[in-house]
Amino acid sequence: MAQLIRDPILMVGEGWDGGYRLVDSGHGRKFESFGPHCFVRPEPQAMWSPRLPQWPAMGEFVPGSDEDGGGRWQLAPALPSDGWPVRWNEVTFTAQPTPFRHLQYFPDMAPVWDWMRELLAGREDAETLNLFGYTGVGSLALSRHGRVTHVDASKKSVAQARENAALSGLEDRPIRWLVDDAAKFAAREVRRGRRYDGIILDPPKFGRGPEGETWRLEEGLPGLLTDCRRLLDSGSRFLFLTVYAVRMSSLALAGLMDELLRDLPGTIEHGDLAVSETGADPRLLPTAIFARWSN
Repeated sequence: MAQLIRDPILMVGEGWDGGYRLVDSGHGRKFESFGPHCFVRPEPQAMWSPRLPQWPAMGEFVPGSDEDGGGRWQLAPALPSDGWPVRWNEVTFTAQPTPFRHLQYFPDMAPVWDWMRELLAGREDAETLNLFGYTGVGSLALSRHGRVTHVDASKKSVAQARENAALSGLEDRPIRWLVDDAAKFAAREVRRGRRYDGIILDPPKFGRGPEGETWRLEEGLPGLLTDCRRLLDSGSRFLFLTVYAVRMSSLALAGLMDELLRDLPGTIEHGDLAVSETGADPRLLPTAIFARWSN
């Protein structure tokens, strides 16, 4: 029976050379480096004061007046219009500002990539599933341990994931790149009798599938997580769930996971993802909530 650890934990990303640093934050914004270029983005949870007197940036995302994440970038003309390469361990990928205020990867996921690889250490035959896989950095990180199934509803994101694989010199890794609705795909895998050694899912608050399917987190997550449980067994190693930009506690995610996975061995934990500022006396900036099962 899986043991639920009630006290929350932190998974903190320290940043890494050539890929990402949280340089400073405060007054509802954050100052970050993505490879060689720095950017300013909104961050409501940075309620403290900045420490640096100036933030020289190549771009700033100016939020709109609504609460749904609208806004626009103000970018320096010298910024490469087709993006630039950044690297995390053996994975190279393209960073580029998007209309959704991020830069084609989520650097706060770096400790999650490390955690999954630690659980699969020594394995080259693992079968893993990445739902809502976006531009594929997590899938490429997992691919050193075996076959990966990468699922995202966006053709553009999956195309970028393939490009990132080629940029990394990892296009021969055993990865299935699928444009599909994540919930429908998981349900079909259950009907096929498939099982996985590990599953990671990063569902949005709201989204649409390739055929116009509508996804709402609070409505769809219980059913999707139920199907994920059916794709795991006592020999599986992990299930990792992250949720961004919702009014929800990680304890709620852990409670759902506890209900669905209690017949398996292992441990269920929950808490916050955060990134650490650089420099002396760094502050921690929370970015998302998570729940995870490991065995």
